[in-house]
Amino acid sequence: MLRPAGLWRLCRRPWAARVSAENPGRREVTSGVSPRGSTSLRALNIFDRDLKRKQKNWAARQPEPTKFDYLKEEVGSRIADRVYDIPRAFPLALDLGCGRGYIAQYLNKETIGKFFQVDLAENALKNSLETEIPTVSVLADEEFLPFRENTFDLVVSSLSLHWVNDLPRALEQIHYILKPDGVFIGAMFGGDTLYELRCSLQLAETEREGGFSPHISPFTAVNDLGHLLGRAGFNTLTVDTDEIQVNYPGMFELMEDLQGMGESNCSWNRKALLHRDTMLAAAAVYREMYRNEDGSVPATYQIYYMIGWKYHESQARPAERGSATVSFGELGKINDLMPQGKKSQ
Repeated sequence: MLRPAGLWRLCRRPWAARVSAENPGRREVTSGVSPRGSTSLRALNIFDRDLKRKQKNWAARQPEPTKFDYLKEEVGSRIADRVYDIPRAFPLALDLGCGRGYIAQYLNKETIGKFFQVDLAENALKNSLETEIPTVSVLADEEFLPFRENTFDLVVSSLSLHWVNDLPRALEQIHYILKPDGVFIGAMFGGDTLYELRCSLQLAETEREGGFSPHISPFTAVNDLGHLLGRAGFNTLTVDTDEIQVNYPGMFELMEDLQGMGESNCSWNRKALLHRDTMLAAAAVYREMYRNEDGSVPATYQIYYMIGWKYHESQARPAERGSATVSFGELGKINDLMPQGKKSQ
């Protein structure tokens, strides 16, 4: 996948505010943003959520925000594909951490009756992409959702939950606001995302400054996602991974695009400044270790996709343990067990 940016210059829940889905209007903005510095008592306070809001607002204000939308649009289209794989319509849906509406643009009004789009960056909501689906914009933090129990038939989220401090609680809230037999479809960055950039910065900083600081935010391991979804109450789980590789002219173009996406690091323990010599050394290491034959350098984005359903009695359930009537050892004799008439067919 190539960087589509023109010529490369080379060539329980604190529900203080609740939003009812019964009286929505188009482009209403209702604040549910958490107080600055607030977080769950049990959560690790890893990310500066106020800084993340500023980063996303800055990115949405740029003269050409679509220049940096290529990755989020690609993942948004893949989320939409998974929605279309479910043969039903969803009268009321929610896009959590919607950004500029990267999922809604790929869906139609036959599948989604009404779409609530939630983000903590007001500029992203104001500059959202066009869609044929009736939408309601809600300014709220993903960690503090202002919705009632059993509200939505579908919740989607694309490349947003990796910035949440308390992911288990966020998943519990998603489960809480889903109707029975509702489904959650999400995507988030995985642990191998930007490993080339991470390694290059660590090697350069160690060589030039005698040690290194974290410059890439921590990500959830795929082995933990199924457990977290199950603990939140979801069943019939599906978790899979994918990789998207984008080629850039160099490390600095990659970092420029990350900033334009609103994906700059916002960890509290980040190092605020890197020396110029260290940055130049990191760019040289990146090119030496990972460059392609055409001189560009790759950046790998690992994506975790997850699907979970809220329980309803109509859903299929696994048989009780010990209820099988045929053992695995007898499967080799299946032809002998079948009636003669079926064998001839």
